[in-house]
Amino acid sequence: MSCSGEVFDDDNELIQIKPSVTKLLRNAKYGTYGHSTVDVCHWTKRSFRDEGDCYKHKFYGISTHRCMEFSPAGMYCENRCVYCWRPMEFYNSIKMKPDNVSEPNEIVLKLMEERKRLIIGHKGDPKQNHKKIDESLLPTHYAISLSGEPTMYPKLPDLIKYLKNLPATKSIFLVTNGQEPEMLTKLNRENALPTQLYLSTNAYDQESFIKINRPRYNDAWERWNRSLLILSKLNTRTVLRITLIKGYNDSKKNVRGFNKLINISQPNFIEIKSYMHIGRSINRLDRDNMLDMDEIRYFASQILKNDDTLLFMDESEISRIVVLHNNQKLTNRFIN
Repeated sequence: MSCSGEVFDDDNELIQIKPSVTKLLRNAKYGTYGHSTVDVCHWTKRSFRDEGDCYKHKFYGISTHRCMEFSPAGMYCENRCVYCWRPMEFYNSIKMKPDNVSEPNEIVLKLMEERKRLIIGHKGDPKQNHKKIDESLLPTHYAISLSGEPTMYPKLPDLIKYLKNLPATKSIFLVTNGQEPEMLTKLNRENALPTQLYLSTNAYDQESFIKINRPRYNDAWERWNRSLLILSKLNTRTVLRITLIKGYNDSKKNVRGFNKLINISQPNFIEIKSYMHIGRSINRLDRDNMLDMDEIRYFASQILKNDDTLLFMDESEISRIVVLHNNQKLTNRFIN
């Protein structure tokens, strides 16, 4: 069965991103393999020029230039979030059959080759830090996010265990939209939890959830709430990442709704950040939908005001984000 974003979704063929979509992704400086994607992000490129590091470095000690950001489900997602800056118009199916997906080791090796292809051209610029470029070819950190929803990949536990066993690996971050709570349970059961698990959070009730996420599952809100509860029981570092969109979920009256979600999930960290007017989101939202840093700080202060177990930890003005620490689940913010 073919669709707008994928081909070879039958019982006998491995899933492949459609050639026309692959061409668009490559023009946008993505690397692709099968159903997986990899990118060299804006901050990695800035790090090559010694022009700064991303907030993951500032907040958690992650080495920006040695971070590999990728997704094993590049064109698969259950939501059509209004603020998504990825090419979600090419998403279609919401199932990835185990018999039709690439093996974890194959995905990692092929995407490393793709990432090397994207990086190696930077060596031609004498202004680049060539030592960092050389080091970047052997990642120490993996961010499983990028495009699509990684928890849809049925072999995700094996993928994370494979990454953990690579000698250079220091940490693995996984970002999920919470629509596959069974996969979170499976990761826990199979001892395959990432170093740090993020749950994307942009809604304080069911109505706002439907409006912002535009989910394809009829029980999407219930699925997300199951993931929220699972978060509180996992023996790994957890983060509730709250994305604020002006006019959608940033009102002072919405604060207590988010406080309630924090109380249920009991994450180690709460990241409160602004929607950014970039990528394909500009077709759905306006620049005015971004919050400025003072507005982010104010919203965070109201979260803190309602919960004395939370502490201010840090902020990144350039990324418009404030991070809070849960005093009941204190852990060293920096990952060794």
